[in-house]
Amino acid sequence: MKFNQFLTLSLMFLLLGITSAQAQNNKKDQLEARRIELRNEIKKINNLLFSNQNKKKDQTALIEDLNYKLSVTNNLIKVTNQQANLLTRSINNNQKEISQLRDELTILKENYAKTIQKSYKNKSEQSRVMFLLSSDNFRQAYKRLQYMNQYAKVQKQQAEDIKVKAKKLQDLNLDLVKQKEEKDKLIAENKVIQNQLEADRKQHQSIMAEIKKDLNKYASQIKEKQREAAEIDREIDRIIKAEIAKSNKKAGKTSTYESGFALTAEAKLVAADFLNNKGKLPWPVEKGVVRLRYGKQRSLIDPKLEIQSNGVRIATEKDAKVRAVFKGKVLAVMVQKKSNPVVLIQHGNYITAYGNLKTVYVKKGDEISTKQDIGEVFTDSDGQTMLKFSVYKNNASQNPAEWVYKM
Repeated sequence: MKFNQFLTLSLMFLLLGITSAQAQNNKKDQLEARRIELRNEIKKINNLLFSNQNKKKDQTALIEDLNYKLSVTNNLIKVTNQQANLLTRSINNNQKEISQLRDELTILKENYAKTIQKSYKNKSEQSRVMFLLSSDNFRQAYKRLQYMNQYAKVQKQQAEDIKVKAKKLQDLNLDLVKQKEEKDKLIAENKVIQNQLEADRKQHQSIMAEIKKDLNKYASQIKEKQREAAEIDREIDRIIKAEIAKSNKKAGKTSTYESGFALTAEAKLVAADFLNNKGKLPWPVEKGVVRLRYGKQRSLIDPKLEIQSNGVRIATEKDAKVRAVFKGKVLAVMVQKKSNPVVLIQHGNYITAYGNLKTVYVKKGDEISTKQDIGEVFTDSDGQTMLKFSVYKNNASQNPAEWVYKM
C-alpha cells in the first residue's frame, strides 16, 4: 500500500472515530435533557393534579389524570433505560480501551527500558567520542553522529509516548468511575419511579374496575360534557362568522365567511406577525399540563366513545391568571347559561379562545398586549382548574400544539 493511501485510510478512521464519539455525546445530552423535561412534567402533574388528595375527585377526571401521569412516567422510565444502556456501552468501550492501553503501555515501558539499558552501557562521553573517532572516514563519522542524535530522539519520544498514554489511561479510569456512579444513580432512580408507576397502575385498575360496574352512567356523563363542549364550539363559530361578515361589510365586500376576514393594512401586519411566531407563542397560563389534546380521540372510560376536541384543556393551579398568547383585540366575551365565560381575541385573521373563566378582566374592543392578564380560570367542585384554549384561522380550528411552545 502506498503511503498516501495509508494516510488517507488513517484519516478516515480517525474522522469516523471522532464523529462516532460526537454522536454518542450528542445522544447522551439529548437523553439527559429529555429526562429532565419529563421529571419536571411529573412534578407539575403531581402539583397541579394530585396535590389536593383530601378533596374527592370525579372518577372520570381521576382516570384521565392517572392515565396522563402513567404515560409520562412510562416515557421517563424508557428514557432512563436508554441512558443506562448508553452508559453500559460507553463503560464497555472504556474498559476495552483501558485494557488495550495497559498492554501498549507495558510494551512501551519494556522497549524504553531496553533503550535506557543500551544507552547506559554507552553513556560515557569518552565512548561517544571514541565511537566517532574510530570512523573510517568523515562520511561514516557524520552518519554515526546522525545515528546518535536519532537514538536520543527515539528515547525522548518513547518517554513522551509513555507519559501521554499513562495520562490517557488515568483519565479513562476516572471517566469509568464517573460513568459507573452515574449508571448506578440512574438505576436507583428508575427503581423509585417504577415503584410509583406500579402504585399508580394499581390505583388506575381499581378505579376502572369500579367504573365498569356502572359504565352506562359514566358514558352518559362523558356524552353530556361532549354536548356542552359542542354547544360552546358552535357559539364560538357563530360569533366568528358574524364578525367575518361584519368586517367584509365594512370593507364594502359581499363575500361570505368562507373568504375570511377582510383585513386592514394594520391587521394584515398583526396576522403576519402571529404566523411568524408559530410554535413560539407563550402558554396561556404560567403553570399547566395539557389534559386533553386537539382532535378526535377515544374516551379513556369507554373506547367506543369518540371525543372531538377543537382545542386543548390545560390543568392549572387554583386562581390561575389567564394571559393572552399574543397581541390583538378582544373580539368578544362570550357568556352562556350552562357554561363559564369565553374570551375571544383577534390577531388579524387568527383568533385565540380562552374558556372556562370565573373572572374576566377585559371587554369587547380592548387592545391586548402579549402576556396581558385577561381573567382567571374557574375551579369546579371537584377541585379541577381547567382552561379550555383554542386557536382559529378565520373560523377553522387549528392545533394549539403547533402554535404554542412545547405544548
